[in-house]
Amino acid sequence: MVRAIVAGAGGRMGKRIINIINETEGIQLIGAFERSNHPEVGKDAGIVAGIGKLGIEIKGSVSEVLDKGDVLIDFTVPEATYEHVKVAAEQGISMVIGTTGFSEELLAKIKEYAKRIRCVLSPNMSIGVNVMFKMVAELSRILGEDYDVEIVELHHRFKKDAPSGTALKLAQIIADVKGIDLEKTGVYGRKGIVGERDKNEMGIHAVRAGDITGEHIVIFGGMGERIEFIHRAHSRDNFARGAVKAAMWVVNQPPGVYDMQDVLGLK
Repeated sequence: MVRAIVAGAGGRMGKRIINIINETEGIQLIGAFERSNHPEVGKDAGIVAGIGKLGIEIKGSVSEVLDKGDVLIDFTVPEATYEHVKVAAEQGISMVIGTTGFSEELLAKIKEYAKRIRCVLSPNMSIGVNVMFKMVAELSRILGEDYDVEIVELHHRFKKDAPSGTALKLAQIIADVKGIDLEKTGVYGRKGIVGERDKNEMGIHAVRAGDITGEHIVIFGGMGERIEFIHRAHSRDNFARGAVKAAMWVVNQPPGVYDMQDVLGLK
């Protein structure tokens, strides 16, 4: 039985992960925590998640729960995730990280700590999105330079980072296939007289509105036709299920940093 701890247990994703753990065989919730000043600290994690009492109190720090588990599932904020992975590395606890919005510098630091443990680090835990990653790479190889690429992502009004980690991952996958530098060719929205589109340019556009769970569109535009890949998330449960699947997988792997492509056997 895999013993799981959930960071951000009072948040939207934390609650859904607790729900999915509760209904999945082979894994059990043994700890949950939030930031120290969160209003759910001290409450039962099951009641907060809407599934009834579990007898597991939401603690106010990672240090209060980490010694009890095999794997920590973290969908919080970059600075908090960094502190959590440092503690996990000290204690040898596996991690699943779905947090997005990292700076390059902070992500590099997190990966350095994550190398010491077993860690799945992915901007999107959805099975469908990870299939999309693979298919977009293949399509980029086939179409080459003759098709322009644009990425549009849509999320709810509460999302703090933009573009989404998934959109940036899609863009980086395509840039790697094309052999271009995304830092130089990525265009984040357009306004005014911007001139003719460069063949290596890649537009990445963020929409924030209402309660949109998540949608990603990759457009390959050629002369006379276009191909569109679309992934729409209907709820957060697909991300939660992927995270739980990753947690059950990673505890049996050698130390190192993995992503959902590894978990799903897509590499």
